[in-house]
Amino acid sequence: MEKMQPMLLTTLKNYSKDQFVKDVIAGIIVAIIALPLSIALALASGVGPEQGIYTAIIAGFIISAFGGSAVQVSGPTAAFATIVAGIVAENGMDGLAVATIMAGIILILMGIFRLGNLIKFIPFTITTGFTSGIAVTIVIGQLKDFFGVTYPAGMHTVETMEKLHAFILGFPTWNWHALLVGAICLAILYLMPKFFDRIPPSLVAVLVGIAMTQLLPLNVNTIGDLYTINSNLPSLHIPHISYDLVKTMLPDAFTIAILAAIESLLSCVVADGMINGKHRSNTELTAQGIGNVASALFGGIPATGAIARTAANIKNGGRTPVSGMVHAIVLLLVLMVLMPYAALIPMPTIAAILIMVGYNMSGWRKFIRLLKTAPKSDIAVLVATFLLTVIFDLVIAIEVGMLSACILFMKRMSDETSVERWTYVEELEGADKVDDLKELAEQEHLRHIPMSIAVYEITGPLFFGAADQLKEIGVNAHTRCLILRMRGVPALDVTALNALKDLRVRLKKQGITLVLSHVNEQPMKVMEKGGFLEKVGEKNICENIDAAIERAEFIVSQPKTKKK
Repeated sequence: MEKMQPMLLTTLKNYSKDQFVKDVIAGIIVAIIALPLSIALALASGVGPEQGIYTAIIAGFIISAFGGSAVQVSGPTAAFATIVAGIVAENGMDGLAVATIMAGIILILMGIFRLGNLIKFIPFTITTGFTSGIAVTIVIGQLKDFFGVTYPAGMHTVETMEKLHAFILGFPTWNWHALLVGAICLAILYLMPKFFDRIPPSLVAVLVGIAMTQLLPLNVNTIGDLYTINSNLPSLHIPHISYDLVKTMLPDAFTIAILAAIESLLSCVVADGMINGKHRSNTELTAQGIGNVASALFGGIPATGAIARTAANIKNGGRTPVSGMVHAIVLLLVLMVLMPYAALIPMPTIAAILIMVGYNMSGWRKFIRLLKTAPKSDIAVLVATFLLTVIFDLVIAIEVGMLSACILFMKRMSDETSVERWTYVEELEGADKVDDLKELAEQEHLRHIPMSIAVYEITGPLFFGAADQLKEIGVNAHTRCLILRMRGVPALDVTALNALKDLRVRLKKQGITLVLSHVNEQPMKVMEKGGFLEKVGEKNICENIDAAIERAEFIVSQPKTKKK
């Protein structure tokens, strides 16, 4: 069983001076990468730029210290931007804090109850659909600043479609100065990694954007024009909590928790592949929960594992949680010394950074490949989740997506379940079914069974979605014994068990004995616990079909008045 121990304690047992130097260097580089991203993601989330730094500092340090990955770097990510912006617009910072704290508690409980592996039950189509949908919502939300558009006065611009509508109506006010700065910064972000992969392109884009607005006569909004820059250290803030607020924020809290769990564990899996390591999923979930609670209490926003920052950490030599902790400490120093200079960053530069983030997380190639190769039902779930994320919100998308995926899964499983009657030799002979006879002879070696014995073979899981098929089992006036061959039944649920009980009662009223053949381990346990085996009788539970037929032949050979 997986240990519930922070990876920091494990890695420090054999820690060396050389590794400490590598961790410090990696932590500094990751902090440089995280700085503009944290500010940009905070602005996209509808909060001040310092909230993004607070999150990277508080959650980044705590999650690295208590987490289950040796190299995971956590902080604000694009996945939360849209949902956080909606929460802030509707319920303010107290609403966001309450939702984040509740999400943190949910994550802690998931870790304590060892639910880390349950994340794998979220279908790939759903994660791809809402990830691509989030990417589109991020890009739509940045069109205003990228083009320097002014929204028409009085328009409500919280939801993605509202922002798109406002952008279209306000497009005549676009500013070519803003577009110029945004386009150059976007080109830097796209092209630099192809030639200078060791230099953070977002940092270069920020410096170029500041230089353009400070040295050229350009009329472009900066962060300082729209926001008050605060370089104060994060301080404890207890949100106002009420029953109504908790009730209102609960769905958002579950969404944040699910997103944080998926993103963090996905990042851990990617990191494991890069360092040939193995993370502790339940420890990581617990740490993510603690980090999010602390982030909310100190003015931050939701956090989770960031794949891009984690990959940068690994590539620059980080191999222990110390690098993630150093990254948080460096950001704290930046907050105290350099934060006022963030006021100079142009808004089109922030928009360009977020558009690039959206492009990188969209997974459009993967999306198109699924559209071409996946079954129609999976495509339906993929497209529905994507559209619901863009048109409505992530909460609805995940709820509908999961419900649809579950229903489709149950439909597939029920389609795989069949209840088929064995054909009597007498029914085949002389009926011009030579091919069928040969096939049956090869499979079952054609043994003559009296017409008073009926054999039905069940294949596939017997659960509530397939239990009705048991009603198709029919007998005739000659039948005195019914054999259910269950070697192909891997699982049985209570609904199907009740259907079996109803079948036994119906057969008993007709004077027909029920015999079971080759019952697998899980169905056997369910039947035993439900008292069904006792009703059927120990002698009527047979290991294989040969034993079941022998038992049935014995039963039908007895006088009809004798009860078995």
